[in-house]
Amino acid sequence: MKWIKYAVVALLSITFSLAFAGDKPAGKFSGYMFGDYYYILKNHKSELQKRNGFWFRRIYFTYDRKLNDAFSIRLRLEMAHPGDFTTKATAVPFVKDAYLKYKSGQHQIILGISPTPTWELIEKTWGYRSVEKTPLDLQKFGSSRDFGVAFKGSLGESGMVKYHLMFANGNSNKSETDKSKKVLGAVSFYPTTNIIVEVYGDYDGLFDAAKQFTLQGFAAYKTDRIRLGLHYVRQVRKVEGSEDLVLDMASAFITGQMSEALNFFLRVDKMLDPNPKGDAIAYIPFDPTAKSTFFVGGLDFTPIKKVHLMPNIEAVVYETNADGVKPDSDLIPRLTFYYKF
Repeated sequence: MKWIKYAVVALLSITFSLAFAGDKPAGKFSGYMFGDYYYILKNHKSELQKRNGFWFRRIYFTYDRKLNDAFSIRLRLEMAHPGDFTTKATAVPFVKDAYLKYKSGQHQIILGISPTPTWELIEKTWGYRSVEKTPLDLQKFGSSRDFGVAFKGSLGESGMVKYHLMFANGNSNKSETDKSKKVLGAVSFYPTTNIIVEVYGDYDGLFDAAKQFTLQGFAAYKTDRIRLGLHYVRQVRKVEGSEDLVLDMASAFITGQMSEALNFFLRVDKMLDPNPKGDAIAYIPFDPTAKSTFFVGGLDFTPIKKVHLMPNIEAVVYETNADGVKPDSDLIPRLTFYYKF
C-alpha cells in the first residue's frame, strides 16, 4: 500500500503547485466528510448484533479549475472506512472524478470519469446522501461514476427539458477489461418550478451479449421548505445458464424544514424481489434471500452553516423467503455527522 500513499502525496503536491502557481489561486479546493456513530440493536446476522463504533462513510477532496470560458477540469479523491464489519484498514484514497468539461451555451460535453445519469438528479433531490445512498445506489443497481463521454444540457430557452446521455466502459471508475460498453440516458422535465419528472434507461452489454438493462421513473415536488419524491425501477440481469433475473423496487421520501436550524427526513424503499447482492451492501447488509422494506428517518440539526448533526434510525423488515423462513429484522440507531469545507 506504500506506493498508493506516495502517489497520492505526489498528486496532491502537484495539484497544490498548479493551484497556487500565480499571484492568485488558479483553482478551487473543496470537500466534505460524513460518518456515524452506529449501534446495531438488531440484525438478521446474529454475529453483528451489539456492534457499535465510529466510521467515515465518505471523505471528498476536490480540485476544480476553469481553463477558459469554455473548458474546465475536475479532480476528486474519495476515501472511506470499510463497511463489511470484518476488514480493519485505513481509509485509502482513490480517484472519484477526473474529467475535462467543455461548455457552450446550455450544453456540455464531459470526457473522463464523471457522474452518471443513473441517480444524479434523484440524489440531489433526496438531499441526504450523507445519511443514506439513493435506492439504486444502496441496492447495487448501478454506479455513480463511469469512464466515458457524456453530453448534458437543456433544450429550449425555458430549460424545461434537460438531458444527460453517456457512452462509457460500464466498469465504474475502474479500468476497462472487456469489449462490452454501456449506454445510459436520462431526460427530465420541469413543467413548473416545483415539479420534476425524469425517465431513465441504461443498457450494459453493447458490442457483447446483453448483461443487464435498467428502466426507471422518478417524480418529485419541492419548495423551499419541503421535498417529496416517488421512484420506481426495474432491472433485468442476464444470468448465464438460467432465466434472466428481474428485480423491481419502489421508493418514496419526504424532507421538510421545521425551523431555520432543524429539518426532518423520512424514506421508505420496497424491494419487490430479493436482491442476490444484498449481503455485499456496505454498512447495512441485507438478507439476499427475502423481499425487504427499508426505512430511514431522522432529524437534521445545523448549529452553523456547513455543519450537520443528524440522529437517525435505519430499519429493514423482511418477508418470508422461498424456504419458508422469515429473517430477523435489522435496527440500527445512528448519529450521523456531516461537514463541508
